[in-house]
Amino acid sequence: MDKKTTLRNDWTKEEIEEIYHLPLMELIYKAASVHREWHDPSEVQISTLLSIKTGGCPEDCSYCGQAARYHTNIKVQALLPTETVIAHAQKAKDSGSSRFCMAAAWREVRNNRDFDRVIEMVKGVNDLGLEVCCTLGMLTEEQAVRLQEAGLYAYNHNLDTSEQYYEEIISTRTFDNRINTINNVRKAGITVCSGGIIGLGETHRDRISMLLTLATMPKHPESVPINALARVAGTPLADNEKVDTWEMVRMIATARIVMPSSMVRLSAGRIEMSETEQAWCFMAGANSIFTGERETLLVTPNPGVSEDMQMLQTLGLKPMMKKETCC
Repeated sequence: MDKKTTLRNDWTKEEIEEIYHLPLMELIYKAASVHREWHDPSEVQISTLLSIKTGGCPEDCSYCGQAARYHTNIKVQALLPTETVIAHAQKAKDSGSSRFCMAAAWREVRNNRDFDRVIEMVKGVNDLGLEVCCTLGMLTEEQAVRLQEAGLYAYNHNLDTSEQYYEEIISTRTFDNRINTINNVRKAGITVCSGGIIGLGETHRDRISMLLTLATMPKHPESVPINALARVAGTPLADNEKVDTWEMVRMIATARIVMPSSMVRLSAGRIEMSETEQAWCFMAGANSIFTGERETLLVTPNPGVSEDMQMLQTLGLKPMMKKETCC
């Protein structure tokens, strides 16, 4: 595809703010145009996310039902057996996924037997020919190197929100901790997956500031998940209002324009979106969704595989095949 839009890492807050506040239809048109310059608009990457260790997390992320301090209905689950994870990965591949993500509710990776088991899981999933992604909490550069040597393709570590609003959502780690982990991942030669959540009570300026942080990194994250808050009973944000779909579309479109080469992932919140609403997100530049056999995204409801495949067929979209080279 003929690429006309230049990649930039020198965006200003004012420039992103101007894009974000464009009239919605003009914003979608601009984003769709950029999307077609850099990506095949008929392809959507199907990614599967599996919780390999659930609940009991010592962090206090206000949105998360896996935090041990909140009284939710989520059951704590120890680290899954390696063979169980590999079986899930095989099912995901058979169902059309080209990316398999493993999530553990840890504050940080520790050099112990559990991490050794995760290394074996990464090797096993990589052997299946899938892009392997992990999200395990904070990570040192040495740990990132171990994961890279095992075949890890991507590491997810979301910013969640702006640096200014961060302390309103999480107090058990800092915004700089997140940046440090992303830097460690990048140094190890692993692709970066980092985005955020809207609907936390943040302002539009917070959303713009978060995008600014991502878009001014020395290299844009290869993946940028845009999540709508999944309201979990028992968490401090359980009573927040549902995120308006047009707010999701606006975020996706702005992310697409300022980070044109990245995969923009329509992530949490799809369960509350109609097929039509999701179609607008694809038009605005989203080119990945998470699906799964359990119809959950970690611990919250999510559309299932058959439902998603039917939606793609209706919209004339097709699952993206694994690329042999990095995006």
